[in-house]
Amino acid sequence: MNSNPRTPANKAVGLGLRREFLPQLLATPEHGVDFFELAPENWINFGGRPATQLRTLTEKHPFICHGLSLSIGGPAPLDMALLEAVQGFMTEHGIHHYSEHLAYCADHGQLYDLLPLPLTEEMVRHVAGRIRQAQDFLKMPLIIENTAYYGGFRHSALTELEFLLAVLEEADCRLLLDLNNLYVNSVNHHYDAADFLRALPAGRIVYQHLAGHARHPQGWLIDTHDAAVEAPVWDLLRRSEQIFGPLPTLLEWDNQIPPLPRLLEELQNVRPVQEARGAA
Repeated sequence: MNSNPRTPANKAVGLGLRREFLPQLLATPEHGVDFFELAPENWINFGGRPATQLRTLTEKHPFICHGLSLSIGGPAPLDMALLEAVQGFMTEHGIHHYSEHLAYCADHGQLYDLLPLPLTEEMVRHVAGRIRQAQDFLKMPLIIENTAYYGGFRHSALTELEFLLAVLEEADCRLLLDLNNLYVNSVNHHYDAADFLRALPAGRIVYQHLAGHARHPQGWLIDTHDAAVEAPVWDLLRRSEQIFGPLPTLLEWDNQIPPLPRLLEELQNVRPVQEARGAA
């Protein structure tokens, strides 16, 4: 992970970039963020001062594009125009990593949600084929994120873990390990998150997500990205460090976003976990 200056180092801490934070980040070079993630759909063909400010940041820090709308599990043909635009944006900014969600979000138009997939061998082949198509076009591995889901399909024959492992193997792609999604799913669908972690192929994990969640009055959890990281998710980060060693770790906070100093404070809580693992 450390050989490419455009790739986050193993102990790097990252933040999802918001356009409104650009002036503050540029005015504070010692902001403590090692790498950034952005949704390319929000930046492609965007000009003016924000585009210039973004270029200043991408020249100084590793970035990862985290897509919102490729719909890798969807029924419609892949949006090749979107892939071409993402490829051009990544080339322009020297970005070498592109992640997407293991879900579908479009069908004759955007659905504006990440919807679950049937956990079947047929869907494994469908998704893996689309991932390979994207990888062949981009000439780089696609990074797939384990996503939170709140319902399933009766004819699903595989567990979430079995499905994820099968997709990673058949598509020969990489993994974005979202620890909050893992915790949310483990509570909602009644499985052991630590067992899930131990079964993951370490060599395929590129980076990790941390985020906050909410608890519904009936007890199930919702992946909201609108609050501080909860203690059980920090525990999963510590367990991940024990199993895999330090990995680039990024804080997501997409709703009810606090001021930048509060985000930076939350982000720096990752470093003691990394250092504790390194000193063990």
